[in-house]
Amino acid sequence: MKNRIAAIAATLAIAVPALAGSAGGGPAPQFTLGTRGGRDVSLAQYHGQVVMINFWASWCGPCRQEMPLLESIYKKYNKLGFTLLGVNVEPDSKAADDWLKDTPVTFPILYDKESKVSKLYDVAGMPSTVIIDRSGKLRMLHRGYKPGDENEYLDSIRSLIRE
Repeated sequence: MKNRIAAIAATLAIAVPALAGSAGGGPAPQFTLGTRGGRDVSLAQYHGQVVMINFWASWCGPCRQEMPLLESIYKKYNKLGFTLLGVNVEPDSKAADDWLKDTPVTFPILYDKESKVSKLYDVAGMPSTVIIDRSGKLRMLHRGYKPGDENEYLDSIRSLIRE
């Protein structure tokens, strides 16, 4: 039993520092991307706010399921110092634009056509969600989506808004 506990502890000692580099309080990588409206948006302009970045694609079923929930979170918390940036990762944004006509959102949609920002945030699958605190530090990285995951987002957002 002691050997098994030691093995688990050793595994955690390796895993935790790796996670700490991506979502354990380090500075969020800065970026600027173009939007649906053609203007550029940078992460820096949201310094002082709690920021959720949701990496998504129109072909991703869980992304489609999650998008209306993200819109409701944005509408509820936007006036409290929270913003949400939807980052579409497709090389051609036409499919995203077409899908958004049927599922409109009011938060900014940015286009990462060359996956530069996705690589900065170590996005490995769709959707991936990052939450950044008011000081610009990564506080959460969530990969994938299943119903109920939005509760984890809400807990994090509420906590960070109060900080």
